[in-house]
Amino acid sequence: MKIVFDHQIFLLQRYGGISRYFCELATQLAKNQECKVGIVAPLHINEYLRESGPPVNVIAGYIGNVPKTRRIAAVANRRLAEFLISSDSPDIVHRTYYDSSLPKVKSARTVITVYDMIHERLQPFMEGAEDAVGKRAAVAAADHVICISESTRRDLVEIFGIDQSKISVVYLGFDLMPVSDELTLGISTRAYILYVGQRWGYKNFDGLLSAYASSPRLRENFDVICFGGGPLSGKEKSDIAKLGIREHAVRQIGGSDGVLRKLYQQAAIFVYPSLYEGFGIPPLEAMSFDCPVVCCAVSSMPEVVGNAASFFEAGNNDSLRAAIERVLDDSTLRLNLIKQGRARLKLFSWQRCAMETFKIYQRVLT
Repeated sequence: MKIVFDHQIFLLQRYGGISRYFCELATQLAKNQECKVGIVAPLHINEYLRESGPPVNVIAGYIGNVPKTRRIAAVANRRLAEFLISSDSPDIVHRTYYDSSLPKVKSARTVITVYDMIHERLQPFMEGAEDAVGKRAAVAAADHVICISESTRRDLVEIFGIDQSKISVVYLGFDLMPVSDELTLGISTRAYILYVGQRWGYKNFDGLLSAYASSPRLRENFDVICFGGGPLSGKEKSDIAKLGIREHAVRQIGGSDGVLRKLYQQAAIFVYPSLYEGFGIPPLEAMSFDCPVVCCAVSSMPEVVGNAASFFEAGNNDSLRAAIERVLDDSTLRLNLIKQGRARLKLFSWQRCAMETFKIYQRVLT
């Protein structure tokens, strides 16, 4: 079976969950002797793709973040990548994003992955965010659609009216290597609550700040460390000051996966307050380091974390504060969440993701 992944996401993301998903999926599929796997991204900015190689056939040219080249690269990719893909006569073309203008490859069946329905479900939160242009058309044109959670599948059926027989659910995997004991973070030894990722809109970081500020117990004994998402903005700093949170109690840290691993390992608790996720890998990453998880009981989160997290009610900052305090104050609950987390992790791996995806390809070709 000849499988090709296209260029789209690799020009959109330098790092990111979607591009990592496709690199991991391609690598695992290529271990199957029944598969010949390729990634065609003539011009890209993606760091994960730079590291990809045998047994995946990678046709890719790294251009980095050269200013004012993205639009030119997109046009070049659209023409060159589609020519290279068609010339190889693949059996499966797996589209990595939602460009509905890409032509169908005559020799192949088209598969597309839908990661979430955030733009459609949470429109009030998405002002200023880049829309998934052509998503409805791209999904309609595909021979089969993979959703990364049952929650996403339900939203896709409800909002787009897609035939359920055309949709399958395949959970993502995750992979964090062991922490290096030699790595030091250079942060204070004060205990901290960990937050990971972007902080705007539906990610509900402002809800976490409000919950933290309302708790004398948390303010006295814990800092809030944010990983990724860029430096704290002027508005965020202003909001933090208005909430009466002391200076430097909320800090942002960037860096490599190694830094993130160390943060998970040393955190008192991991809080994932997002109001919608198509899947949500960070809670699984936290569990892999025995870091107790607090998250919102919405969208895909209950099906991902199961009983291995303490839940709070969406839109209720008092509920969020109580959930955090409950985990930090109750050692028996903490140990139980850690135990349940270790068991939960066994359900998710990139090997399993690839195996189930391969079975879908087989069905699509019959």
